[in-house]
Amino acid sequence: MDAGTRDDSKRRYVSPSREAGARRTRQAIVAAARELFAERGYAGASLATIAQAAGVARPTVAAAFGSKVELLRVVLGEALAGDDEPVPVAQRDWFQPVWDADTGPEVIAAYADVCVLIGSRAARMFEVVRRAVDGNPAVAELWETMKGNRRAGASMIVDRVVSLGHLRADLDQGMAVDRLWILNDPALYEALVLQRDWEHETFRRWLAELMTSQLVAGPGSAQA
Repeated sequence: MDAGTRDDSKRRYVSPSREAGARRTRQAIVAAARELFAERGYAGASLATIAQAAGVARPTVAAAFGSKVELLRVVLGEALAGDDEPVPVAQRDWFQPVWDADTGPEVIAAYADVCVLIGSRAARMFEVVRRAVDGNPAVAELWETMKGNRRAGASMIVDRVVSLGHLRADLDQGMAVDRLWILNDPALYEALVLQRDWEHETFRRWLAELMTSQLVAGPGSAQA
């Protein structure tokens, strides 16, 4: 083995303990950022205060995430998913009942469960982003991405309902997606559960009933 090969081997080696330590540091930063963003808003939570709360130096936060808006993006993504594993929402175990459902009403009920779960995890972070949009182009871009992702999720669910033959006859798919996109907004959870103190189960039933009435064909009706 020549010197060049030995050097390449050294460069490829990564210490598992070092990787684990770096992940713990990232998790501590994300946890601190999530708490401070929720408590102080985006503008009120600086990288310095986040670093202090996480027990690390400010340059460590910058090195790990690059910018505050990127850190916010990570916080939001982990709130949506429930952890930091790189698994898309639609492939998560808690999303599987949507794919297992055999009828339009069952699909919508399972999706309402998903929306409530996401709301319970991420509604506060959605509100943090919404309030920080004005005057901040990077956050505004993140907000547009979030809206686009919600619409893509709604479209996926409508496609599933259509494939089962249960979409309301008076709806085209675009209108159905629009309706579901409005109803999958975590702002509903934030307003009714976090602000108005609705019981979690009350909100879940209400959302499932509303989504079903807006999208799913009733008995004896035909699909559009």
